[in-house]
Order: sequence, then C-alpha cells, then structure tokens
Amino acid sequence: MELLQVTNVNKIYNTKLGMQQCVALQGVSFDVSEGEFVAIMGASGSGKTTLLNILASLDKPTDGEVYLDGKAFSAIKSKELSEFRREHLGFVFQDFNLLDTFSLKDNILLPLVLLKSPIKDMEAKLEPLAKMLDIEPLLKKYPYEVSGGEKQRAAVARAVIANPRLLLADEPTGALDSKSSQQLLSIFASLNRGGKTILMVTHSSMAASYASRVLFIKDGQLFSQIYRGSDDNKTFFDRIVSNLSVIGGADIG
Repeated sequence: MELLQVTNVNKIYNTKLGMQQCVALQGVSFDVSEGEFVAIMGASGSGKTTLLNILASLDKPTDGEVYLDGKAFSAIKSKELSEFRREHLGFVFQDFNLLDTFSLKDNILLPLVLLKSPIKDMEAKLEPLAKMLDIEPLLKKYPYEVSGGEKQRAAVARAVIANPRLLLADEPTGALDSKSSQQLLSIFASLNRGGKTILMVTHSSMAASYASRVLFIKDGQLFSQIYRGSDDNKTFFDRIVSNLSVIGGADIG
C-alpha cells in the first residue's frame, strides 16, 4: 500500500530582483509504501532539504503534487496545515529542536498536549516509549543537562508519541558522535520493524545503510535508487558509496 506519493514535483525560487530563477527540484516522482524505511541522499545543494520541506508541508511545490494516504497536500487549507502535521507527521531534526525551558518529559508530551489528549493517555503512551528508548531516568532533566545522544532519543520519543503515519528525519545523526549515531539508527530500525514508515534525509552512507531503499538526488532530480534486497549490511553500504561517488558528495561517515 502506497502511503506517500510524490508526483512530478518542481520547485523554482525567484531571486530578490526577480531576474533569475533557481530550479531546486525538477520532475521529482516517487512513492513510499507503508512500513518502508527510505533514505534520500545527495550533495549539498542537490535539493534534498527542499524536498523534505515539501514532504513536511512546510513549503509548497511550484508544480506537482504530494499525497499522504491519498490526500493531496494542495487540498489542505493553510489554517489546517499545523493540525495536519501534528496528526500525521513526526519530525526528527539534526539540532534536536527541544525546548530548553521544558523537561524532557514535557518536550516529549508536547504533541499530545497540542492534540488535547487526556493526561491518563499521555502517561500510558510515555512509559513504554521512554523504556524502549532508555530515557526513563532522564525524564525530569532539562535538555541542557543531558548528552546529544540523549537529546536525540528524547526528540525521537516526541516525534513518535502521537503515532504519526510518517516519520521524517532531517540529518538526524549530523550532531552525534559515532556511538550515539549507531544507537539512534538502531532505534530507527527497531521502529521500522514495528511498522513505522520512515523517510530520512542524510549525507551519511552509514546512516543510509540502515534503510531498505536509498534515493539519490542530483541537481534537483532523482538520479537513481537502490534497494537492499538480500544484501548484507556491508554489500549494501558499498553499493551506496558507489552510487554517491557517481553523483558526487559521498560521505562514508
């Protein structure tokens, strides 16, 4: 079943003087099935972040359409977009985006507060999630009191506590050391095995090797894609590096 459909998406930006146009995306089309873990890779300026912003409904394409569960993003009224994101999308960012004046617990529960969930339901959802992510002892602490890896695990908890249809991750390992990166990616893999659909933008070949499919973007266009299939981790990693060497911007970190 196709959860996300991207159909012939273009994004063109005009310069301040309106004399030149920058083509950020051109004719981008792909589908993401429910339960898939898809990574998007490309060099800086390739258009991958612009694409993620459009998939997050934070930006609109110049042409083309994005569908989630068959619902066109263009059919959603501007005043309803925030509610749509809260109900259907979860976000994990490179810089965590946690509120320093909130404890980790309050940060994690924020989506449920905005959805006006009963307090009893909030606690029932928080307990098993905090246990799975190994942050139970940290819930009363504030973001500035914990490590980067712990912040990111709290950010993941916040992203998935409302059970979104699609989890979007933007360079989620970019601010983490190697050990914390592997812990986070193992969590993503576990969430995916549990049925969560994940779409991750990353510059890291190691991070992309946890996905079941990798899309490569170059100069605003989809250049190629590879599927894991029966590959072991090393073979899939080598295939990712090989594709990146062709489009430029390879990063084996």
